[in-house]
Amino acid sequence: MSRRRIHVIVTGRVQGVFFRKTTVQEAERLGLSGWVKNRSDGKVEIEAEGTDEALDAFLAFCRRGPEHARVDELAVAHHPARGDVGFRVEDGN
Repeated sequence: MSRRRIHVIVTGRVQGVFFRKTTVQEAERLGLSGWVKNRSDGKVEIEAEGTDEALDAFLAFCRRGPEHARVDELAVAHHPARGDVGFRVEDGN
């Protein structure tokens, strides 16, 4: 089964609404590796690696976010997998 990596920038009301915490939970549930962090411009940045099916499900989550989030825009770039292990919260910029 092939793996790939995505880089995602989420715009909207996405900080202070448990976006990072629920992103980690969803990524772990789907068996993804990578990271999530808050950016200084109010956006959330994510890199996630996994199968096409898992990444598609993950992007569906990112489009809606947790209960109190409001996602206005999702920018996605696709990259080759790097073989990362685990999913974590990183310090923001």
